[in-house]
Amino acid sequence: MTRRTSTLWTFAIVTIALFMVSLDNLVVTMALPVIRRDLNASLGDLEWTVNAYTLTFAALLLMGAALGDRFGRRRMFTVGVAIFTIGSAAAALSPSSGMLIAARALQGLGGAISMPLTLTILSAAVSAEKRPLALGAWGGIGGLAIAVGPVVGGAITQGVSWHWIFWINVPIGVVTVVLAQLRLPESHGPDRSLDLVGVAIASIGLVGIVWGVTHGNGLGWTNGEVLGAIAAGAAFMVAFVAWENRTRNPILPLNLFSRRSSVVANGISFLMSFGMFGSIFLLSQFFQIVQGLNPLESGLRILPWTATPVIVAPIAGWASGRIGGRPILVVGLTLMAIGLGWIAAITSTTVSYPSLVPAFVMSGAGMGLFFAPIANVVLSAVPREEEGKASGANNTIRELGGVFGIAVLGAIFSATGSYASPQTYTAGLIPGVWTGAAVVAVGAALALALPAAVARLQRAKTPVERLLPSEAELAA
Repeated sequence: MTRRTSTLWTFAIVTIALFMVSLDNLVVTMALPVIRRDLNASLGDLEWTVNAYTLTFAALLLMGAALGDRFGRRRMFTVGVAIFTIGSAAAALSPSSGMLIAARALQGLGGAISMPLTLTILSAAVSAEKRPLALGAWGGIGGLAIAVGPVVGGAITQGVSWHWIFWINVPIGVVTVVLAQLRLPESHGPDRSLDLVGVAIASIGLVGIVWGVTHGNGLGWTNGEVLGAIAAGAAFMVAFVAWENRTRNPILPLNLFSRRSSVVANGISFLMSFGMFGSIFLLSQFFQIVQGLNPLESGLRILPWTATPVIVAPIAGWASGRIGGRPILVVGLTLMAIGLGWIAAITSTTVSYPSLVPAFVMSGAGMGLFFAPIANVVLSAVPREEEGKASGANNTIRELGGVFGIAVLGAIFSATGSYASPQTYTAGLIPGVWTGAAVVAVGAALALALPAAVARLQRAKTPVERLLPSEAELAA
């Protein structure tokens, strides 16, 4: 097999897995109202249907590449895809919301193992001169999966059933596992110690806090279980910081947060995901519950929002290498905040779709202006040998922002509205989205605190240096 053929096989295999895992971030959103009816699920159950995936994915994301380096990248990539496939089948067969949540957590585990290895395996398979093109295509496919997720989810839910959102992953996963075994070469990286204790402590802490916030309105904020879960979660997070500060091989090195630029970049990543994805969770259900549309029609109406970043992101990446990330991030976060505020201001049970489209496009453009510049800022703020860990930490924090956004905005929705009628759903959605807009606006203000030195450092790098990942980044 020639090198060109081997590279093409590698690209096809890893991008199929990338598309499948990325798609499941938003593919379930259009099915939530149908799942609620079929499984008699509560608001908390719906939140955990989304959060079980993203929380598991975020908590274990930093472990994926480390497992590949130690036990073999092809082997662990295959294991990750297999776990994701089994989780998908379990989700499709779920007879209750509890089983569905557990299956989604299993999907998150598989995604956390396989996702970072898609980039590592692909980068090792292409020559240096073709690596920017390959990595650009890799990013574009991931973005496309997120963009079409609501439409695909809506089409499958409407045309067949919500179960097939998950069934469709099974044959794709099986074929990917077989092809990976037949066509991918095995490789290893630096033998790193696995901070399993740190992962366990952080996971327990995050689950405790999210569980408490999610159930606060239903059980009461003074309920012993709610207060106990939040307090225990906070205690575990304090223990996690203490452990990471003393262990020799931390999963999340705390020195990454010793620089102002790193603190600000990770802070605005958390706030963006908190406000934006928390709002999307509520808005994705609006057209079905309030305006009576079917899942496919609802997914198509969200498309101007989710597809715009695919167009804007490459332009933002090009511009951030020339003028620095700070102005682009400030503009992007401001557009997101204005877009969400616009939606909250005009939303009613009878709001016309055309009046929402400009706000959707503005919010999507803001997202497109965020992702490439934030990656540049994060990597430019640390020495090259720390770029991989810095990138992994930022991705984890961004995922956690979405988890907490869904939990908190869901709590606000539950306190002010309900699923009882279109009127009560709208009454809960509006303050939730206003809160999301306010959180993103805080992120825009915080972005102004990025030091100018970060922008100068970005411009000092050559175009090739900006495009090519370092050895540390590939290892992560």
